[in-house]
Amino acid sequence: MYCSFCGANETKVIDSRLVADGHQVRRRRQCLVCSERYTTFETAELVMPRIIKTNGNRDPFTEDKLRGGIQRALEKRPVSVEDIEQAIRTIKLTIRSTGEREVSSTMLGNLVMDALKELDKVAYIRFASVYHSFENIQDFGEEIARLEK
Repeated sequence: MYCSFCGANETKVIDSRLVADGHQVRRRRQCLVCSERYTTFETAELVMPRIIKTNGNRDPFTEDKLRGGIQRALEKRPVSVEDIEQAIRTIKLTIRSTGEREVSSTMLGNLVMDALKELDKVAYIRFASVYHSFENIQDFGEEIARLEK
């Protein structure tokens, strides 16, 4: 690990502890050359499966796209950032736990819809209207009726 202050690569770890519910390791380090102290965070780099689009294209999973879609659906809705982040973690864990190298965009879309259904019904309808390409008021009514069941 290179020192943030002088660039030397001789450092020692002073303290380590788990943070972010055990998903990160926080380490206090000290440079052996300039004696400055600094903090680093380590996370495991886990490979996410590729997403198979409905047109057959295969794209890498992008957490930012997932977060953006969920946040657009939840715009101006009373849902906490913590709840959104938990939903994203759950979706990622579910996708990763399939053990597959590729998953369909349909599966991902359904996971997002399930998460939004739990978080906020209005956001769920917003997302469903785009995801299912609603074309008229009747489509909205049918989805709301399914939601009420």
